[in-house]
Amino acid sequence: MSDDAVLTQILAQLKVLQVQQQTIQAKLDALSPEPPSSPTPKPAAAAPATVAAPARSAGLYPGRVNLTTYPDQHGITPYALRWGAADAETRGPVICSRLPSTIKHRNAIGAHSGSYSIYRALSIAMGALSPTHVPDYSNTEPPVSIPPQPAWSDPSKIVSLDPWGHLVPSVFERQIKHEALDVRPSIAVTKAHLKMSELDECVRKGELDVDGKIVVRSPKAVNEDGSPSERDTGVEVLVSKAAVEPVWYLPGVAERFGISESLLRRALFEDTGGMYPELITRPDIKIFLPPIGGLTVYIFGNPAYLSDESKHLTLRVHDECNGSDVFGSDICTCKPYLTYAILESIRTAQQGGVGLIIYFRKEGRALGEVTKYLVYNSRKRAGDSADRYFKSTEVVAGVKDMRFQVLMPDVLHWLGVRRVGGMVSMSDMKYDAIVNSGIPIMKRYDLPDHLIPPDSRVEIDAKIAAGYFSSGKRVTQEDLVRTVGRGWEDAVH
Repeated sequence: MSDDAVLTQILAQLKVLQVQQQTIQAKLDALSPEPPSSPTPKPAAAAPATVAAPARSAGLYPGRVNLTTYPDQHGITPYALRWGAADAETRGPVICSRLPSTIKHRNAIGAHSGSYSIYRALSIAMGALSPTHVPDYSNTEPPVSIPPQPAWSDPSKIVSLDPWGHLVPSVFERQIKHEALDVRPSIAVTKAHLKMSELDECVRKGELDVDGKIVVRSPKAVNEDGSPSERDTGVEVLVSKAAVEPVWYLPGVAERFGISESLLRRALFEDTGGMYPELITRPDIKIFLPPIGGLTVYIFGNPAYLSDESKHLTLRVHDECNGSDVFGSDICTCKPYLTYAILESIRTAQQGGVGLIIYFRKEGRALGEVTKYLVYNSRKRAGDSADRYFKSTEVVAGVKDMRFQVLMPDVLHWLGVRRVGGMVSMSDMKYDAIVNSGIPIMKRYDLPDHLIPPDSRVEIDAKIAAGYFSSGKRVTQEDLVRTVGRGWEDAVH
């Protein structure tokens, strides 16, 4: 049976269930008194939540439960949205809110804030957040310009984020203020100072210049008694940065992965425990806001240079590794790679170019931190040799990598990147994804050997032997057997 036939069959079954649900609900309504009619709850008092819970529930959700909606349902009029249109007004806003003024005009499945949407639901349930709160976007506009690029109007270039996401309050002002639609930004752009002890050390060693524009001295510190301190407070780096939430255009995402849209919808529905029935019942809605982590962009130097092919651009696409990036675990090279790429980005900006770090929330190759730690246990108990590096992951997870980098270049097209001068990475998946999206990479370079922690030699040698990019060392299968990581017994706890 084809995917479309299966989808049609499921849709028919869901409609039958809807009728049955309405019949049962009608019988229950006949037996129960009408709940309070006000849909707007007051903030919870300081009393225990259990006392106010029944009243709060009735105030929040006075009507019956609507498991899903259908394209031909009475009153359902999704706001027109043309993905890849040349301007914001023609494209239309992304609307997923279930507020009374908006719910019938929704043109997107899911909820804003990615995985944090669950915490928003908890806040509403606890009475800490009013579900009808209307954000005030005054003074929230980007302090640096990320202007429209040709790729914004090419539906094949950007399918996993909303290119207009940072401009929502301005380009969709009419829909927000005059049509009372709940349209929200999915991207925020700001400025920041980056402070890292590794950068302080590089300045002390004379490996990084304090130019007063990109790298500046940190303010003087004070002692515990409030008196001025003479200690060296190091340096700070001036950056622009952007937080990006995922917004998926389902036909484009399916095409990137080489599968049908109906199969994509079915997999997302089935393997999230049926979390989003509208993936099945609303084939007319093409936008999905998945409950996954987003990404952060760090720009070193002038953001306008990102789209200027005459300027050298140094790039690092980095996937989150909490253990290494934050806590300094030396079983992998994630933090050394990130630190080295930041240094290279700063140097490029100081030389008149621009540096770019893209930080994705794809912990443990998108397998998750629990799976990653299970793999660590398996590796250490088996001797942790490089020849078993990838196999250890596959035995536990069933696959060695779930990052699937085909969506990754979208953020580069959003920023207007047309050419990468140098990419700090040994990943062929990332390199191929960027180049195949139409952005040439002029040079690749990996982590210098002296920056590789001894225990992460297992990872590096296994990757080189598997065909990952390396500018120097060659590793044979015989070498892998001899490359062994530190055992648990080597550390006393």
